[in-house]
Amino acid sequence: MKRRSFLKAVAVAAPAAGLQDFLVARAKAQAPTPPSPAPLHVVLAGEDRSAHPHSLGFSSILFKVPANETAGGLFVMEHTHLLPGGPPLHLHLNQEEWFYVMEGEVAFQVGEQRVHLHPGDSVLAPLRVPHTFSSVGPTPARMIIAFSPAGKMEQYFRDAETAREHAGDADFMARYELERVGPSPFWKA
Repeated sequence: MKRRSFLKAVAVAAPAAGLQDFLVARAKAQAPTPPSPAPLHVVLAGEDRSAHPHSLGFSSILFKVPANETAGGLFVMEHTHLLPGGPPLHLHLNQEEWFYVMEGEVAFQVGEQRVHLHPGDSVLAPLRVPHTFSSVGPTPARMIIAFSPAGKMEQYFRDAETAREHAGDADFMARYELERVGPSPFWKA
């Protein structure tokens, strides 16, 4: 290679090499550091994550996985001492709701279908499909309920506890992206 060609090649490559080193160093400096592991939060049987059980009158509610621990992706709660009654027929505008029966017998209506579930059984109420449930066995039931994504469901249960007489009202439910469809078919007249 002639000297002149060599000098031209070095003159062109040197700035590019310097820029490349600069960009690599900058990218390393701006790379996000991996998050440190979140502290382990164990919620024991019969306990609420915030140590404050909740109630809507037809059951006791224990928050097991609050929405803020999953970046809003999931909210999990446990219904204990579930009595006959349950919520009005409703649907969620933005959540799917999964039910897992742990004790007792629970009747569900999901869409037009009605089923009776026992311990170990589960059912999914898909997004925007009307659903409701009620304990129907001789003893109170217990079940796990999960909402995905969490949406405003945790706040609904917090606010409904202090406004029980309005928890099933269409206007109250609408604030939490719930739509009341009608009364529960399981309510006794």
